[in-house]
Amino acid sequence: MALTGRAALLAALGTLPVGILEPSWTGLLAVNGGIALACAVDCALAAPVRSLRLTRSGDTSVRLGESADIHLTLTNPGRHTLRARLRDAWPPSSWQPGTEGPASRHEVTVPAGERRRVTTHLLPTRRGDRRADRVTIRSYGPLGLMSRQGTHTVPWTVRVLPPFASRKHLPSRLARLRELDGRTSVLTRGEGTEFDSLRDYVPGDDTRSIDWRATARQNKVAVRTWRPERDRHILICLDTGRTAAGRVGDAPRLDAAMDAALLLTALATRAGDRVDLLAHDRRVRAQVQGRSAADTLPAFVNAMAPLEAELVETDSRSLVSTILRSAPRRSLVVLLTSLDAAPIEEGLLPLLPSLTQRHTVVLASVADPHVTGMTRARGTVDAVYEAAAGTQSQSRRRRTADQLTRHGVHVVDAAPEALAPALADTYLTLKATGRL
Repeated sequence: MALTGRAALLAALGTLPVGILEPSWTGLLAVNGGIALACAVDCALAAPVRSLRLTRSGDTSVRLGESADIHLTLTNPGRHTLRARLRDAWPPSSWQPGTEGPASRHEVTVPAGERRRVTTHLLPTRRGDRRADRVTIRSYGPLGLMSRQGTHTVPWTVRVLPPFASRKHLPSRLARLRELDGRTSVLTRGEGTEFDSLRDYVPGDDTRSIDWRATARQNKVAVRTWRPERDRHILICLDTGRTAAGRVGDAPRLDAAMDAALLLTALATRAGDRVDLLAHDRRVRAQVQGRSAADTLPAFVNAMAPLEAELVETDSRSLVSTILRSAPRRSLVVLLTSLDAAPIEEGLLPLLPSLTQRHTVVLASVADPHVTGMTRARGTVDAVYEAAAGTQSQSRRRRTADQLTRHGVHVVDAAPEALAPALADTYLTLKATGRL
């Protein structure tokens, strides 16, 4: 009778008696005793789990959609070699669906007195803080018959930041800003309210810009050039109430609003303006104030990372009073909220005069492209009803936007991918015309 597998291994160790070849109660008892002895020896030679020392290192922040590498270092202070399988547990949103198993499990061998490092690759699917859970280690003996298992708590936090996909629009908006600021060679320089310099008249210049005194002094026509005012104050307000939780495509409206806020912040700080952030629903969820130009964008990204929309109705009165406290002097107030008729007409609209008489107000809202697609549906009775519902929804949004415009609010209503550049263009237009 040939011996295979672990039976052969036991026989090689001298623990499997020859009696196994002749079935008898004595032989079976001897076999069981030999196996039990081998298991006991294997368990004794397995490296203990509790005495292991574990430390972490690696990334502490990552943008949504990018990967983070977390290193786990195991030190074996014992006398036996560690042969183990371990699971580095993280919240489910730390990986793409279906990839958690292979990404979190590792096999490692650590000789006595040495250390080894394993790396866990995270690919988060949601913003916010991802905190490491327990590390479970199963240590095997040299025969692989028995194992010891234990857990260690090794704290580590990875902050998942907003992706800032709209940064691809920043170079083109900065080029337009340089034109407004008179730092590029163009035929017509920027309109603004801050005097810049004098230059010779060229055909096409606005005759209202001619400086007659300078013209009389130098016997040639001179024109005044202007540049947009600097050091203006901008307050970006994120509505984190229930309407921000609605999903447009694969992401909530709040994510598109954050992306637009980040592009506007990057552009405004380059233009020399001061930008503050306020996130609010029934109370203040996040606030960033008084940061230098270099620190503003990183502070905004860090403050936005853990924000989630709350399933509560936004308290418009509290929001407006917080804005007035945060911006005591004339500012550009950018409200990133919904254009739904009920919240605007019942909540925000009655309070707008207290804002618009002191500040320039822009309201930016995320439109749903699916509604636009509904309006084009034809061919069946259901499609006609769908088109009617989409048209009615768009009509309500336009009516709400018209009401806001009559109250002096600049309205930006665009699809998620178009909201950020549209809001940046509105800012540049206001800056060019000196209305900040």
